[in-house]
Amino acid sequence: MQPRRVNTGAAPNPAQTMDILLAHGYFIAEDAHEQAIMKPYPPLGLLYISSHLKARGFDVAIFDSTFRTFADFVATIKEARPPRVGLYCNLMTKQNVLRMIAVCREHGARVILGGPEPVSYAAAYLAAGADVVVVGEGEETLEELIPLMQAAKAPDLSHVRGIIYAAGRAATGEVGEVVRTPPRPYIQDLSAQPWPDREAIDLERYLQTWERHHGARSTSLITARGCPYTCTWCSHTVFGHSHRRRAPADVADEVAYLVDRYRPDQLWYADDVLTIAHRWFLAYAEELEQRGLRVPFECISRADRLNETIVNTLAEMGCYRLWIGSESGSQRILDGMKRKADVADVQAKTKLLQSRGIQVGMFIMFGYEGEEISDIEATVEHLKKARPDQFLTTVAYPIKGTDYYEAVEDRIIAEDPWEERTDRDLQIAGRHSPAFYEAATRWVVNEVALHREWHGERRPFRLAKLFLNARRGRFGMALNRRNREDDERVPAGRGWAAEERAADGW
Repeated sequence: MQPRRVNTGAAPNPAQTMDILLAHGYFIAEDAHEQAIMKPYPPLGLLYISSHLKARGFDVAIFDSTFRTFADFVATIKEARPPRVGLYCNLMTKQNVLRMIAVCREHGARVILGGPEPVSYAAAYLAAGADVVVVGEGEETLEELIPLMQAAKAPDLSHVRGIIYAAGRAATGEVGEVVRTPPRPYIQDLSAQPWPDREAIDLERYLQTWERHHGARSTSLITARGCPYTCTWCSHTVFGHSHRRRAPADVADEVAYLVDRYRPDQLWYADDVLTIAHRWFLAYAEELEQRGLRVPFECISRADRLNETIVNTLAEMGCYRLWIGSESGSQRILDGMKRKADVADVQAKTKLLQSRGIQVGMFIMFGYEGEEISDIEATVEHLKKARPDQFLTTVAYPIKGTDYYEAVEDRIIAEDPWEERTDRDLQIAGRHSPAFYEAATRWVVNEVALHREWHGERRPFRLAKLFLNARRGRFGMALNRRNREDDERVPAGRGWAAEERAADGW
């Protein structure tokens, strides 16, 4: 089976100069934390843009940084001399992308930025050397931008929807007026889009990395774009609050292609909420069944978008783990987040999933605005009752452009220069200290594990170890608890955010 529509359209001219080099700033070889995890997936957003542009006759190259080094990027720019470079940027890759912008400018390349990070700080990225920031999806915007940037040294971009640019740049490097054009409509017929241009990268290396570190070849795909929910801490700078789905048959055809071409042992559905539309999901399951496809997979969903029929279908399709954004065991905090979730429902759906042989992972967030120690205690009780197979914790941090950021903006303190920090490093006056949340995490993890052990094997040594660690965590919370009158400046925290777990795209 051949990938659909990746290379259709006008045939590239062999003598044609490269129209654009696409790249991202995730260098796993230079990130010790990511090396410890070693669960890389291909940059689907860039691959979607590549296939779209190739289908329109553009000459596109991709620098996939995942298994490369920054020195490799510098060498590529020096040798290829691309006239334009499109860089995907998120919180995790900000510092690398800033360095990449500088390299591009040094060698005469115009820089177009996309992704969730640059939109809210567009003026700063333009001042750092970027020429254009794309707001929203990048396929159609780049299709319009590239010819304009080819035709003129200083093109008039005012009629290009969905971008932010500087009206002029002085010889000193200072940017002129920052212009934001009207928004570009989202692509409505996603099934008409080419599949990601996976042939442009070494996808086999991703699969081998997964197999070597985790015993199974894994790759990713998306069935939809956007999330319509209103969680206050979640960034919507790429897809807004839209939700658009591909046709079930189109996705099933892509899975058949992946199985035939790459032989994965499992799949990762990178959608924000895979089971959001029940009729669509059941139709998709039927399409897979008709093709005789049952590939084990992992996905994210919401408790309120699960019922017995959906869970049974997930199990029949091969779902082995489903992640739920539980966030808190305090209903008061969930309501403050506008999470539209119910604690008891999360617990019930967790048990339903597990009864069908599906593991449950949970995302838990500490430190959201207004959280008290009693709310953390409620989260511990929630985890004891729900008994997820695993859970990941983070401390809430404000991403610019979100409702959460706006709610705490008057207390945000940025002690480091913009180019040296990300929103993860912002500080919020009046928060508990990092030491408090480190201790809280120790308590929660060990208290929940102690409960599980007590109702399980009851191994004396492990019970004692978990008990002591839990007490140590609770003591640390008391020791580092902030007084109400204390207005010390304390970090907002680090960790997972929905902006990073969402489907990769511009």
